[in-house]
Amino acid sequence: MKTQISSVLAALLLLCFAFIGTIARAVSPAPDGGYPGGNTAEGQNTLLSLSTGGFNTAVGFLSLRSNAVGQLNTGIGAGTLLANTSDSNTAIGAGALLSNTTGSQNVADGAFALFSNTTASQNTATGFEALFSNTEGHANTANGFEALSSNTTAVANTATGFQALAFNTTGSVNTATGSGALTFNTTGSFNTADGEDALHDNMNGAENTAVGEEALLHNVDAVNNTAVGFQALTNNISGVANTAVGFSALINNTGDFNIALGNNAGLQLTTGSANIDIGNGGVAGESNTTRIGSVQTKTFIAGIRGVTTINNNAMPVLIDSAGQLGTASSSRRFKTDIEHIDKASESILALKPVSFRYKVHKDTAPQFGLIAEDVAEVNPNLVIYDADGKPYAVRYEAVNAMLLNEFLKAHRKMEEQQKEIDELRTQLKRQAAVIQRVTDRLEVRAATSLAVNSEP
Repeated sequence: MKTQISSVLAALLLLCFAFIGTIARAVSPAPDGGYPGGNTAEGQNTLLSLSTGGFNTAVGFLSLRSNAVGQLNTGIGAGTLLANTSDSNTAIGAGALLSNTTGSQNVADGAFALFSNTTASQNTATGFEALFSNTEGHANTANGFEALSSNTTAVANTATGFQALAFNTTGSVNTATGSGALTFNTTGSFNTADGEDALHDNMNGAENTAVGEEALLHNVDAVNNTAVGFQALTNNISGVANTAVGFSALINNTGDFNIALGNNAGLQLTTGSANIDIGNGGVAGESNTTRIGSVQTKTFIAGIRGVTTINNNAMPVLIDSAGQLGTASSSRRFKTDIEHIDKASESILALKPVSFRYKVHKDTAPQFGLIAEDVAEVNPNLVIYDADGKPYAVRYEAVNAMLLNEFLKAHRKMEEQQKEIDELRTQLKRQAAVIQRVTDRLEVRAATSLAVNSEP
């Protein structure tokens, strides 16, 4: 419909100018179509108004009809550069640059390309109705059927492909490469779309980058998104500042500040925000989560071993059966059913510490610890089990707590024994003092009795 209407309007304009042309009379050219000043004209009413303009070429009905002083213009096709008065324009195709007046250094190649352009300069349009509606927008490049056909005043856009940036009106500094790329963009600026239907539905969204077929396909008004790969961020409509790299990465995302890297990375993610999914499909609706890998069995990370943290509040990192990393909190705020261990820790006294070497490290120094199977027989709660329900690891932090409890029990017992010992020592001291006093008295009596018996 859009093409039919614009084509009819263009045809009517040509007919109007044709009627005017029957009243006026052009300068008679030489037999080879040459005019003075390096001008060339072939066709009815071509270069009709020429006065001092030089080095112009007009071929076709009404081509360069109004040009008087303009120079270095080339119009090939009916109505090309019909209203032109400026310099250095090139129009090839019926109606190309038909409305141009003072715009200069424009290139239009295709029927009705840059048809509405009036004062804008330095535009390049190649293809049927490319930059058709442009009036004042400059430095635009359109290459393809109806590429940038609705652009009016926007500047510095580049559209290559069927209907690339076709509906853009005032959005500037956009780049669209591929059939349907940024087709429905109207006012959004600073977008880059490379691939068929990349950013196809974008209207007002700005500063987005889409590379790959259907990347950011349904984006409408979201900003600052980057999608690289087939259908990356395809269904994102208003989510902002997302980065997706890989086949179908973040394809169902509608949240913000998500990062996905890899084939189908973040595939399951929907409304969640601030997630990082690398080689992982993610989980619908979750936020503030990092997931790396899905089927891997080993992880190597540089920059950890042998490096001391700069803070003195470092904590050990643990991993649960779901693969989540974290730390164990000791705050009362996160605990319930708090009870004293009492006698429950006595079982650890049956544990048997051993020395050993791991089978994969047979040539290394021996290590010391416990055997999970042995610990499970003593206290199953002190063991972590694998997916098959077999003993896998020992909860040494729980063992330490039980050891502490047994130590404290023994320590309290020792304190009680020490108290008894101290009391016995006190009693012994008192008894020794009593015995000493008795001994002293006995010695005095013995001395007195001896003196009496020795008198004559």
